[in-house]
Amino acid sequence: MTEAARLPSSSGLRPITYKTLIGLLASTGLRPQEALALNKADVDLETGILSIRQTKFGKSRFVPVDDSTRRALARYAKQRDRLDRRRATEAFLVSERGQRLAPCSTRRTFAALSCAIGLRKPARKTRSGRGPRLQDFRHSFVTRRLINWYRAGCDVERELPKLATYVGHADPAHTYWYIQAVPELLQLAAERLDGRRPGGER
Repeated sequence: MTEAARLPSSSGLRPITYKTLIGLLASTGLRPQEALALNKADVDLETGILSIRQTKFGKSRFVPVDDSTRRALARYAKQRDRLDRRRATEAFLVSERGQRLAPCSTRRTFAALSCAIGLRKPARKTRSGRGPRLQDFRHSFVTRRLINWYRAGCDVERELPKLATYVGHADPAHTYWYIQAVPELLQLAAERLDGRRPGGER
């Protein structure tokens, strides 16, 4: 987010938009395309509720955000409206030209930011190379929540449907995949099944 705030811009929109996008993805676990599809009317800056409409699997949902996220979105909206006089789009997140962010250019910009801070090796101009992707914020969000629940001794099986609904999974089984994909989560789940507390205590 710090590197995004340094992006060159003639209008000032580009750095604040990318900084806000990264923060939004990290704090909510939205799919990148869901964040890009948000319209101004979908972001309730008073209640902190996002309306995610007709996304993957044709489902819509409401996503409440933390108050710190709501305040960050409100600051962005105020700056955006001050800098973007054209009002050429209803999109919440806007590009340097005041248009909705395009997925391809968003991926390229994020790849460049990742290279700038050493998370991705530079590649040829026509390619982004390998490294972190925007959707990895979603993976991190889900796994962090599951790890916190296991460590807190929560009944993860009972809580999981709530998390699945929040992130828009059609079936909680899709959320279970994260347990198998992350070694730390798999270990915590195995310890719980074995009747132990995380850390080895029975």
